[in-house]
Amino acid sequence: MTAITRKLFPFDEVAADSVRRVEVDEQEIAIVRIGDDVYAISDICSHANVSLSQGWVDAAERTIECPQHGAVFDVATGEALCLPAVKPIPVYDVAVVDGVVTLTLGTGAAQVED
Repeated sequence: MTAITRKLFPFDEVAADSVRRVEVDEQEIAIVRIGDDVYAISDICSHANVSLSQGWVDAAERTIECPQHGAVFDVATGEALCLPAVKPIPVYDVAVVDGVVTLTLGTGAAQVED
């Protein structure tokens, strides 16, 4: 698969310790900012079809909590950290380039094993 890079929005449009939902090539992705770091994860909880961008970011733990059932995911690895989720969520390559959040799809980073 060929990698696709998309410039999304200026980094400062996302407040520290918050999340913003984007859709890129029909994929729903949550862009999470913790301090000066940025992460890109699937916006859909692996337990239920719920938007994680409506959930809560824990900056100290670098996690996001699903708003419906409380599943918690590591924003760097996508690992499910507590029930009811048991499956990880995809993570994506993301960087800040010249002050713009830039997402790259198709690099294999979003591969997740069940």
